[in-house]
Amino acid sequence: MIAIILAAGTGTRLRPLTENIPKPLLEIGGITLLERMLINCKSSGITEFIVVVGHKKEAVLKIIPRLEEKHDVTINTVENKNYATTNTSCSVYLATNDLNDSIIIINGDNLVNPLIIQGIAYADRTSLIVDNYKKLTQESFKLILNNEKEITDIGKKISITRSTGEFIGISKVIKSDLPKFNEYLKELIEEDVQNYYDLAYEPLSKVTIMDFLFTDGLKWTEIDDMDDWKYAQRLVKTFKDMKN
Repeated sequence: MIAIILAAGTGTRLRPLTENIPKPLLEIGGITLLERMLINCKSSGITEFIVVVGHKKEAVLKIIPRLEEKHDVTINTVENKNYATTNTSCSVYLATNDLNDSIIIINGDNLVNPLIIQGIAYADRTSLIVDNYKKLTQESFKLILNNEKEITDIGKKISITRSTGEFIGISKVIKSDLPKFNEYLKELIEEDVQNYYDLAYEPLSKVTIMDFLFTDGLKWTEIDDMDDWKYAQRLVKTFKDMKN
């Protein structure tokens, strides 16, 4: 299994923090978001990684040899050269279209309770982590499930009151589902390069049985703006101390 960490975005709402580095290299509790996620994944048995780079890629490439040696993992990189004009559908497709293995996809600006990674690493089916506790906003990446566990709608614009919860940007695609997943990604890109990769899960849920793993109160946050950054500083103190 391979963990794909998305680290190509510009993080404009976090400037000046992201002026010279991408968001995943921001330090929380003395450890970068990227290294923290590597540790979380390795504790669940994942030792192979693909990091999708773009904005300030040199900063990521510089530290990868050290991280590989320090944590005894393999880290390959894929560059999204058009990171400034495309979205995550392109970044994910660049990383996955030639793979033949199960994958976990992680937004590089996520700070999560390590138990969240453990839960999805051991899932037997293609799975999404859904927060069923957090108060939703219009900015939440919401989804609606029917009784057959099919996604009937997904995105930021859907109704808060009808939503099942928020997709937190951590998902798993098993090897047998990967060809179809890539097919839907390609269609999303052809439709609009600004599409999110998350949207590929809607058609995929119609052709395979998916699992939706709920956070059930386990804490996490994406770090999009300064309010998120301040919350992340508080949140990390509630996690078990991590040896770096």
